Amino acid sequence: MSPKLLAYIEKDSWIHRLTGSTKLLCFLMWSMTAMLSYDTRVLMVMLFLSYLMFKISRIDFKEIAFVFYFILAFLVINNLAVFLFSPYEGVHIYHTRHDLVKLIGPYTLTWEQLFYQFNMTLKYLTIIPIGLIFLATTHPSEFAASLNKIGVSYKIAYSVAIAMRYIPDIQRDFIEISQAQQARGIDLSRNEKLLKRLKNMGAILMPLVLTSLDRIETISYAMELRSFGKYKKRTFYSERPFRKQDGFALLGMGGLMILFLWITFSNGSRFYNPFL
Repeated sequence: MSPKLLAYIEKDSWIHRLTGSTKLLCFLMWSMTAMLSYDTRVLMVMLFLSYLMFKISRIDFKEIAFVFYFILAFLVINNLAVFLFSPYEGVHIYHTRHDLVKLIGPYTLTWEQLFYQFNMTLKYLTIIPIGLIFLATTHPSEFAASLNKIGVSYKIAYSVAIAMRYIPDIQRDFIEISQAQQARGIDLSRNEKLLKRLKNMGAILMPLVLTSLDRIETISYAMELRSFGKYKKRTFYSERPFRKQDGFALLGMGGLMILFLWITFSNGSRFYNPFL
C-alpha cells in the first residue's frame, strides 16, 4: 500500500510553485469545461493535456496509483449502471439507431449508446488526473488559505484542510493496527477464506474508530483552547502572494476554457454527432 493516500507530495515543479488559489480556480474551470462538453474532439484534446500536466507535476504514478484504480473501479460500475437503467440514452441524444448486439430481454447494445458512454468515460478521465494533481501539489494549509481567499468561510476552509490531513493519518493507523493484529495471529492474507477475512477486519476497524475519535477530541480541545472561531476573519501562515506565473496559468486556462466551449457549442449543441 502506498505510504500516502490523497496527501500532499512535496516536489519541485512549476505546478507546485503556483498558489493554492490559482490551482483551485484552474481546477474548477477545467472541471466545468469537461462537464459541459460532450464533444469527442474537445475531450480527446483535454485528455492529452491532462496527462501532459500530470507529467509536468513530476508526480510518480505509483504514488497515486491506489486512488486512481479505486476511481476507475467506480467508473466501471457507473458505466454498467448507466447501461442497465438507460440502455437507449445514446439513441435519444443522437436521434439515430444502429444496433450492434442483441442482449437479453429489452437490452440491445447500440453504437449510439457505446459512443455516448465513451464520451462520458472521457469526461471522467480528463478530470481525474487534474484532480489528483491538485490534491497532490497543494498543501492542506495552503488549500485552506486558497478557499478562504475566494470567499469561503475560514471555518469551512479549515475543516476541509483538517480532513485532507486526516486521510494519511487514518491510513497510517490502519497499517499499524493491521500489523499489530497480524502479529497476534489474526490472518488477513489470501490464505483465509473471504468471509473469515472480513470477520477478522473487525479486529482492525474497532481500534481504528476509537483511535480516530480520540484524535478528533484532541484536535477539538486544541482548537477551543486557541479560541478558534472567535473572530470573523483570520490570516493563514501558508498563504502565498499572487505572482506572474499565476496570472499566466489563469489566463491560459481561461483561454482554453473559452476555446473548448466555443468548439463544443459551435454546432448548436454540446453533443458531437458522428451519426448524421
